[in-house]
Amino acid sequence: MVNFLQQKKQTVSILTTFAIATFSLHLLVLVIFLVQGLNIRQLSIRKPPNFVQTIDGKPAGVTDDLARDPLVIRQFVSKTMISMFNWSGTLPPQNAEDIAKPQPDPGILIRTIQGGSQRVSTSSWVASFALSEDFRKGFLSAIADMTPPEVFASNSTQAMSAQLTIKRVYPPVAIAPGTWRVGMVADLIQTKGSDNRKTITPFNKDLLVRAVDYFPYPLAENSTDLQKAIYSSRTDKLEIYEIRNLCLLDDYKNTNPNAAYPCEAGSFIR
Repeated sequence: MVNFLQQKKQTVSILTTFAIATFSLHLLVLVIFLVQGLNIRQLSIRKPPNFVQTIDGKPAGVTDDLARDPLVIRQFVSKTMISMFNWSGTLPPQNAEDIAKPQPDPGILIRTIQGGSQRVSTSSWVASFALSEDFRKGFLSAIADMTPPEVFASNSTQAMSAQLTIKRVYPPVAIAPGTWRVGMVADLIQTKGSDNRKTITPFNKDLLVRAVDYFPYPLAENSTDLQKAIYSSRTDKLEIYEIRNLCLLDDYKNTNPNAAYPCEAGSFIR
């Protein structure tokens, strides 16, 4: 009887030791997984390094992630604003067939500042992704108020189109690291389809632009043409975050880059 109790006590002791060891092993594995997860997360949010090599093979100096070429900034502003005010009544062509036979633009409903809903052109909606997220909503509402309903008319005699004709884009002026002010002198030309009568509205604006990161669409091969167009608006690694009225202190043909200043502190659209 005594031998049986001793054997049972020894068995219980072995099981207890095994359970404690197993629990400790699982706890160690859990800690390892947590550490690995934190390391993976830090790698995922870290900015990719810029690898630059000169022609002679010598390592280049540290690159500035906020630096942008002035010409790229001016082209970005021109491209974005022209697309924003491209009210042709047809969808942007995606292939040769669309060029030969343009597809009508149904427009996209946007909530206006007054609380109603009006349509903006698909081109305006796609171009708006070049704006900062907090600025985009209010700007689209203002564009919806500006867009004539006749732009989407199916009858050509009742239709109306509009385009932005840019006269000058001033050289960007740095106002902070990675932030620039760009003046633009342009005319918004609206044309009636019935009599080809044109209405010209001056559109002179000061645009505030800043450098941003760009992450390409992860499933580019499976994305639609519309998705590709939206992501392409961010490839310049720039965004517009404010638009103000522009004051011309000199004729826009003047080559002086300091000829453009904001007329007032308030924004045209904020």
